[in-house]
Amino acid sequence: MNDISANYLTRAEIWLCITTLAYFFMNGAQLFETATLVPKWSAAPPESLHYFRGTYGLDLKTFWIVVHSLHEITFIIAIIFCWKLDIRYPLLLLFAIHMAVRVWTLAYFAPNIMAFQKIANLGTVPDGMDLLSRATLWRNLNYIRVAIFVAVSLGLVPLCIKLLNMRTG
Repeated sequence: MNDISANYLTRAEIWLCITTLAYFFMNGAQLFETATLVPKWSAAPPESLHYFRGTYGLDLKTFWIVVHSLHEITFIIAIIFCWKLDIRYPLLLLFAIHMAVRVWTLAYFAPNIMAFQKIANLGTVPDGMDLLSRATLWRNLNYIRVAIFVAVSLGLVPLCIKLLNMRTG
């Protein structure tokens, strides 16, 4: 620790705190969406998919792209500024878990929500599709996904505390 300057620690503290706060902001939005919007649109499709219908239908794609992009940029910057510190490995582990869930999101959740939006706007369900089962599975897996994101953000808190205590110890 002797080769770590106070300036280095300050930058590490700032960026780790920024990414932690960004994660908590993102979690708040995810929890709100999961608690209020998802149960409504997934309740009884195709009727409940009306939330996605039309020009003014629910579409949070831009919001999530911006929020995740900004957060991931701050996360990477935090890793860069914490690289010389012993919290680097736990931070990298949390980032790897986060990215695994993001890949899952892009591979499963995003394509499926776009399919639900398309069904809502076309007004027809593809033959043989059990829409209720598909929406229920999406909703239940989303609970797991959001719980993992919350766990990762909570995992950042002890790293912030440890980093903030490095000056005194």
